[in-house]
Amino acid sequence: MAEPPIEKETGFRHLLAAGGYSWQGFLRLLKEEAFRHELIGFVIGLAAFALVGASGVEFMVFVILMLGLFAAESLNTAVEEIIDRVSPERSVEGKHAKDLGSFATFCLICSNVIYAVYVVFF
Repeated sequence: MAEPPIEKETGFRHLLAAGGYSWQGFLRLLKEEAFRHELIGFVIGLAAFALVGASGVEFMVFVILMLGLFAAESLNTAVEEIIDRVSPERSVEGKHAKDLGSFATFCLICSNVIYAVYVVFF
């Protein structure tokens, strides 16, 4: 027998539920080695910015770029999980989907590195 559909929360309960789902997503993402490396890069970047006396705006831009990277990593992981679930056999389309997600993450890593190098060294 199928389970009944999940009832959507409204109002403040919706906000709490969404926060819980986001927390669960964060905990899932922590299992990804790439995300753990990105977190380490974030901490190192913050320390480097502090050492060179970066401005508040420079810190804010770095944090926003890193949040974008974390979002892309989350979506990339979601794509990989869905591909592995729906199509466990190897397929060209599945490989393309995973490669595209990886490229999106790579672009944001490059953006973060370019920005951090600019702030720290120039």
